[in-house]
Amino acid sequence: MKSEAELKERSNNQCELCESTGALTIYEVPPAAANDTDKEIYICNTCLAQIEKKEELDANHWQCLTTAMWSEVPAIQVVAWRMLNRFRQESWAAENLEMMYLDDELLEFAKATGDHTGDGSVALHKDSNGNILAAGDTVTLIKDLDVKGSSLNAKIGTAVRNIRLDPNNIEYIEGKVDGQMIVILTKYVKKQA
Repeated sequence: MKSEAELKERSNNQCELCESTGALTIYEVPPAAANDTDKEIYICNTCLAQIEKKEELDANHWQCLTTAMWSEVPAIQVVAWRMLNRFRQESWAAENLEMMYLDDELLEFAKATGDHTGDGSVALHKDSNGNILAAGDTVTLIKDLDVKGSSLNAKIGTAVRNIRLDPNNIEYIEGKVDGQMIVILTKYVKKQA
């Protein structure tokens, strides 16, 4: 693992993708083998969240790939290639992909996660108003709900604290109502501010 000091020096203390100088972190480009220093980059939280599909993609933010793709650092090239593929329906990304060259070994590494095969959409849990839900959030029921297999009726306005997200279905969350853990459809809740 490269030391943070080495990455700061290499990156000039900027995100190696978008050149942001905000909060930066080390990102180990998957699939990373143990102690492979060539598979780490220094990136901002915005890039990290969108790479890891924790936020919706912002095409304007990723215009930076037009510059980043020419980096001499293989890990940056791989991430740039993967992200350009998520935007391949956009003309600027398609043009950059046509210009970009990765040798066979690097291309194999870039394809290893399969991230390049899907579209750029990100599946996120969202409430009835389209707000993104995160584990631990508090939500309010917007409809009376009869809980299947129980005599419990969850009333409109009930606050459900410390929710859990169903990793297999973006329409489901879990939370306790009257001491009982239940599954709730996201379309029947709104996130509390």
